[in-house]
Amino acid sequence: MFKRFHLCAAGFAFAIGLAPTPNRAQDIDILMALPAPTLTFASAFIAEDAGFYKKEGLKVSHRILVGVASPNAVIAGSADFTIGTGPVFLRAAAAGQRLFAIANLIDKPLVELVLRKDVAEAAGITDKMPLAERAKALKGKTIGIQGVGSIIHAWERLVVHRGGLDVEKDVRIAPMDPPAMLPAMATKAIDGFATSLPFTTEPVIKGSAVMLATATKDAPDLLPFSYGLIYTRPDMCTKQRDKCVRVVHALAAANRFILDKPDEALEILKKRFDKMDPQVLAAAWKTVSAAHAKDLHVTVPGLEHAQQVSLEAKL
Repeated sequence: MFKRFHLCAAGFAFAIGLAPTPNRAQDIDILMALPAPTLTFASAFIAEDAGFYKKEGLKVSHRILVGVASPNAVIAGSADFTIGTGPVFLRAAAAGQRLFAIANLIDKPLVELVLRKDVAEAAGITDKMPLAERAKALKGKTIGIQGVGSIIHAWERLVVHRGGLDVEKDVRIAPMDPPAMLPAMATKAIDGFATSLPFTTEPVIKGSAVMLATATKDAPDLLPFSYGLIYTRPDMCTKQRDKCVRVVHALAAANRFILDKPDEALEILKKRFDKMDPQVLAAAWKTVSAAHAKDLHVTVPGLEHAQQVSLEAKL
């Protein structure tokens, strides 16, 4: 399976990687579905706000469709593209819902799980404990997650599994949008939550939670990882090749901007996250910006590690 994915997905990215965009007679309308309003999708936000879409002759509308609703919209034909993770991409293929990956924007998994400070203290958790020991504290707890079946759900289950717990019975989940997680934890409706940055960064910096598990540090065996795949329907890039070329060019330019000028990129993103404490946003951005890929090829190791997550999480 992975050989077929490698030839299909990586070949297209290689073919268009450095080719100039053809002369344009008119702009192209694109609907891009995004699974969450987090920093994971900074390339898309930068591409819109810094004019990279416009430079490629694209009129892109972003729609937030939580978790697997985004790839489902692409499969159904109501969205042209999405940016999603390897586990979701491969689970769709396993279910007979083939998608076509044309580039990978992020090669490290940007998922984290935080635990309320009083709960962590009661469990005796310290940052020197290995992940497997920290994860045992999740038994009997209620954890907020973003999107059932999403990479966030998979990370919560993987952490539970690495703690030697039963992923189905030992931890309760409470699906909710990321902005609702911190208030829910403050009222003790949940004991912690899993999502992406910057929403996990805020309670740690402000002292209301501790970092129980962060994929960038606690799961080195998952690197490299297909975390920011741009994908679409299998026939999109043959029937409407120009759409694929322009979208990849615009998002590749945004990625280069993020890597080369992270401070300028952060200034642009502040408008999107204007309700977030600037200190929190800057701390999260330091991790997120460094996770953006220099090489946008879709690779077999990145997909294999994505599949490893699904298997461990029993998804």
